[in-house]
Amino acid sequence: MTTTSTRPPSLGLAAVPPRRARRPIGLLAASTAIALLLAVPLVFLLIESHHAGVSAVASQIFRPLTGTLLWNTVRLTVVVTAACAILGTGAAWLVERTSLPGRRVWAVLFVVPLAIPDFVVSFGWNSLFVSVQGFLGAVLVMTLAVYPLVYLPVAASLRAADPGQEEVARSLGVGRVRTFMRITLGQARGAILGGCLLVALVLLAEYGAFEMLSYRTFTTEIFANLQLPTEVPAACALSLVLVAISLVVLAAEGWLRGGGRVARTGPMVQRVVPPQRLRPTTMVAALAGCTLLVTAALGVPVGASIYWIVRGGVPSVSSSVTVSMVSAAWHTAVYGAGAALIDTVAALPVAVLALRHSGRARHFLERSTYLVLAMPGVVIALALTYFSEQYAGSAGYQTAPLLVVCYAIMFFPLALVGVKAAIARAPASLEEVARSLGQGKLAAFSRVTLRLAAPGLVAAFCLVFLESVTELTATLILVPTGVQTLATQFWQYQSNLSYAQAAPFALVMIAVAALPSIVLGRFFQRSAQARG
Repeated sequence: MTTTSTRPPSLGLAAVPPRRARRPIGLLAASTAIALLLAVPLVFLLIESHHAGVSAVASQIFRPLTGTLLWNTVRLTVVVTAACAILGTGAAWLVERTSLPGRRVWAVLFVVPLAIPDFVVSFGWNSLFVSVQGFLGAVLVMTLAVYPLVYLPVAASLRAADPGQEEVARSLGVGRVRTFMRITLGQARGAILGGCLLVALVLLAEYGAFEMLSYRTFTTEIFANLQLPTEVPAACALSLVLVAISLVVLAAEGWLRGGGRVARTGPMVQRVVPPQRLRPTTMVAALAGCTLLVTAALGVPVGASIYWIVRGGVPSVSSSVTVSMVSAAWHTAVYGAGAALIDTVAALPVAVLALRHSGRARHFLERSTYLVLAMPGVVIALALTYFSEQYAGSAGYQTAPLLVVCYAIMFFPLALVGVKAAIARAPASLEEVARSLGQGKLAAFSRVTLRLAAPGLVAAFCLVFLESVTELTATLILVPTGVQTLATQFWQYQSNLSYAQAAPFALVMIAVAALPSIVLGRFFQRSAQARG
C-alpha cells in the first residue's frame, strides 16, 4: 500500500509560524449565554420546587404513581430506541451499501416520515384501528414516527466510512456477518448512538401521541397537573424526575460512544464502496420490508387523513375551514422559520467551540444544551411565562416572539447536531490558509468555513423547522390570542372527535413539512447519487 504524505502542498509562500493557541473567550461567552438561556426551564423547576418546599416535593416524587410512570416511561424508551436503532441502521445499510433497486427513491421515502407529527401518526393509526392503544400502540406509533432520527446520521456515516477496513477483514478470512457486526457497525457506532440519544430525548418529552393512545407517562401526567394551579408543585417534581432520567441517558450515551469513529487511509480521499449484490430472495425480502415500513410510517397517516376527508364530504373542506387553514399554515410557517433561523445561527459558536477546542468547559456547555430536549414543551412554555410575568410585566405573554423563542429553546439541540456535522466538513486548516493570506478571523470563517458548511446549515435549519411546525403542547399555551397554528387547530378538532375536520389540517401540516424533509434526505444522500 502506498503512503501519502500528509504535508500540505507548497503554496509558494514563506512559512507561517504557528499561531499561539488562545483561549476562545468570544466563543465561550456566546456559548455560555446560550446555555444560560436554555437553562431557563430548569431554573423555573428549581424555583417552583423551592417554593413548594423540600418535603412537599419529596412526597410527590416518592409515591406509587411515580413508580408507575417511571416504569411506563423507561420501558417504552428502551424498546422504541432499540427498535429505531434496528430499523434506522438496517434501512441505512440497504440504501448505502447494497444493490437495492430504487435506492434514491427509498432514501427520500425513509426521511419523509419526519414531516408527520407524532400525534398525526397516532391519529392515523388510532382512528382506523381502535386496538392501537396502550404500550404496544405507543411502541408502534413512536417507532414509525422517529426512526428517521437514527436513519439519517447512520446513512451519512456509512457513506463516509473507510471501505479499506472491511476489505482487510474480509482478506483475513472474516465472514460477511462478522465483518458487518465488528467493522461496519463499529464505524457507525457514534452515529447510531447519536441518533438513539435524540430518539430517547424526544420520547421523554412526547405528549400528543401518548394522550391519544391513553398511555400514561411523565409528560402526560405533567401536562394534566399543570392545568390545575394547586398541582403545579407535583408537575415540577415529576419534571425534575424527567430531567434526572435525561441526565442518565446523556451519561450512558457518552460512556457507550467510546471509539466509534470514521477513519480513512488517505487525507481528503473518499473511496466509492461498490454495492453489495443481493441474492434474489434477499432482494425480495428487502423490498417487502422497505415497502412495509414506508406504508406503515407514511401510508397509514396520509391514507387515514384522506379517508376522513372523503368520508366527511364537502363540510370538511368548506370555505370557512379553508380560510382558517390558510391562516394557520401561514402562522405555522412563519413561527417555524423564525425559530429555525435563530437556532441555526445560535448553534454556530457552540459547534465551533465543541469541534475546534478542548477542555471541560466546552464539553459541559455542549452536553448541557441537550437537557432541554427531554423537557415537555408545556414546562418550557410555563417557564417563559413565569419569567415574563416576574421580570417583564407579562409584556411578552401570548405574543409571537415569545412563542418563537420557546421553539428555539426546545429544538436547539437538533440544530446543534446539524451544525456540528456541517462545521466538521470544513477543516480548520483551510481557515488557517485563508488567514495566512491576509484574511481576518471572521472573514476567513465566513468565506471558507461557512461556505463549505452551507449545505449542512440548511439541513439544520430544515430539521428545526420540521419540529417547530409540528409542535403542540407549548403552542397551546403560548399561541397569540386569536391565532391558530395547524397543530392547535388539528388538536381542537380531533379532541372533539371531529376527524373529518381535523384531517385536512393534518394533510396541510404534512405538506408544509414535506419539502424540508425532502431537502434533508437529499442532503444526506447527496454523495450517494453519484453511485447511481
